[in-house]
Amino acid sequence: MKHALIAVLALILTGATASGTATRAAAGSGEAPAVKLYAMDCGTIPVADADAFADDGSYKGVSRDLVVPCYLIRHPKGDLIWDTGVPEQIADLPGGVGPEGITVRRTLTSQLAELGLKPQDIDFLSLSHSHFDHIGNGGLFARATWIVDADEFAYAFRPAARADKDVFPSYAALETSPRLMLSDKSTHDVFGDGTVQIIAAPGHTPGHRVLLLRLRKAGPVLLTGDMWHLAESREGRKVPRFNVDRAETLRSMDKVEALAKATGARVVREHVREDFDALPAFPEALD
Repeated sequence: MKHALIAVLALILTGATASGTATRAAAGSGEAPAVKLYAMDCGTIPVADADAFADDGSYKGVSRDLVVPCYLIRHPKGDLIWDTGVPEQIADLPGGVGPEGITVRRTLTSQLAELGLKPQDIDFLSLSHSHFDHIGNGGLFARATWIVDADEFAYAFRPAARADKDVFPSYAALETSPRLMLSDKSTHDVFGDGTVQIIAAPGHTPGHRVLLLRLRKAGPVLLTGDMWHLAESREGRKVPRFNVDRAETLRSMDKVEALAKATGARVVREHVREDFDALPAFPEALD
């Protein structure tokens, strides 16, 4: 297992070796890209029984409120939205409360406006995966270049997804948007300088990915999507009942843990309130 993890880590980092070297050299000369990470609140999902989040029954009867973040990454070469939350139209309902108690207090659009941005100003869109709480406002960014895993694209537009009349319309426009299709599982270096990397971590969905940022002051940060849903899921290596591939999920967990160890990255578990609250409160940024 140890040798396998070393091999996996080598594959993760191979594509970024040259650009990573360039980034470190630039940092030494005071010319490192000024990348900023903004964490936006894109909803809350109350879970009365978290049994579905572990296939060994350990969360049966456990209740939890899951935060739903959206992230804006600002780079000198462009702006990237990572995950888009639940549909912001829920904010227009009484109390901002929608079906099953899903709550949206502030729209993604209004938060971007605080930075002087509109959805059509965003250059790049990418998603950890295409579940409703990660792609729920995807259609707002149909003018951006969608950086998407080919397996996830197929999953998002499969017949069962199209049949979901509550969710599919919120991102249907992405089917014809400009896109960069990631056809293999290699790491994608968004800006070519090692600071923003999209890394394959399938299992939760066929094309699930995580995002590795290298910030000038804060250092490496890993946004892990739905690698783990609850705070205790990481240590317990819990696999949700609804993941598409259990064995693949565990391999991806090993890969992400190896990457976190090798880079010393701050790990952000997507739906865990304490991880979200530890980031600068919007509109402040981590840089």
